[in-house]
Amino acid sequence: MNPPVSSVNGPILKMKPISKPFEALTYQSGLFTDKNRMFTDLICGSRKNPRSFASVKTKYVVRMIHKRILVFLIAFLPVIISACSDDDDDDLIGKWYRVSDMDGLARNYASSFTIGNKGYLICGNDGKNRLSDCWEYDMERDTWTQKADFPGTARNSAVAMAVDEKGYLGTGYDGTNYLNDFWEFNPTTNTWAQKADFPGSGRYGAVAFGVNGKAYIGCGYDGNYLKDFYAFNPVANSWTQTISIGGTKRQGATSFVINGIAYVCCGQNNGEYVDDFWKFDPSTESWTQLRDISDSSDEDYDDDYTITRTNGVAFVIDGAAYLTCGESGSLRSDTWKYYPATDLWENVAKFKGTARTATASFSSGEKGFVVSGKSGTTQFDDIWEFHPNEYDDDEY
Repeated sequence: MNPPVSSVNGPILKMKPISKPFEALTYQSGLFTDKNRMFTDLICGSRKNPRSFASVKTKYVVRMIHKRILVFLIAFLPVIISACSDDDDDDLIGKWYRVSDMDGLARNYASSFTIGNKGYLICGNDGKNRLSDCWEYDMERDTWTQKADFPGTARNSAVAMAVDEKGYLGTGYDGTNYLNDFWEFNPTTNTWAQKADFPGSGRYGAVAFGVNGKAYIGCGYDGNYLKDFYAFNPVANSWTQTISIGGTKRQGATSFVINGIAYVCCGQNNGEYVDDFWKFDPSTESWTQLRDISDSSDEDYDDDYTITRTNGVAFVIDGAAYLTCGESGSLRSDTWKYYPATDLWENVAKFKGTARTATASFSSGEKGFVVSGKSGTTQFDDIWEFHPNEYDDDEY
């Protein structure tokens, strides 16, 4: 007869005779009571179908192996997904080519405009000093030529645009002051001329474009975030305040022009990345809101959108816009193609140079380039051309 067993939380129990030592261990230990009957039967078997200890041990080992496999898969699933994602990146259409490096100093926050097949890069910051030099890039010959220095105050974060075969530059920051002067560059005579000052507050990080014979400047930062807009008439050398962009105030926005319509997207406001997207029709002086550039709708088209950023750049090739580089908590190299007919974006081949922000771009309508920029304390002087209809077989 087995002796009575004392329970910690109950009266003394009188046990039945038990023939199996392992079953005795499980029942007499107090670990498996009626509440644990299913577990007891799993280990020992029922009284009708007793299990051997070897059988139990085998099943236990198998279960532990399965459990460890499951833990392994869960742990490495993100790595597997990431690898698949990297493979998907390699399949995105588009190919970047590094072309002739700029002859001047590497820099960030330079300004740029394009006239014909030539791009112009002006001012910026080399990491130590603000600059006032001007460089011309010939897209056909892949060569650089230094042009007349910008005669205004050396600066960074100014805006620039082209109107009727002339270039314009204004606003920016000289390290002390927010600037509002405005200048015209004549590439035929290689000369600069000061024009009527920008009538808005001095600012940096504004956005600008040239369309329908006028230059437009708006948004930016003057100690506060802004959304006002002004139009410059080169013939009259005069400014007119026009309707402000809708939506969010912003600095570091990106603009591009397709078929006489200007588009403004991206930027940041108080540390948040702006996702509203607008187009401007100069014939009616009106803004129209387009679809947001983030995953903000209940539809499928924007499920993969990761477009929002600040200090990105854009260029236009064959009626489509391409947005790349910039920053949004980290430096960006992903590139997005915009289709104005459908108001949709497509992820294409990422920028092949070092991920960067504070870049500039050239856009002839047939060719697109990204030049200069920075990553941390490193400034860049390289320039990259994008071919939208090729694939890149190289890993990067």
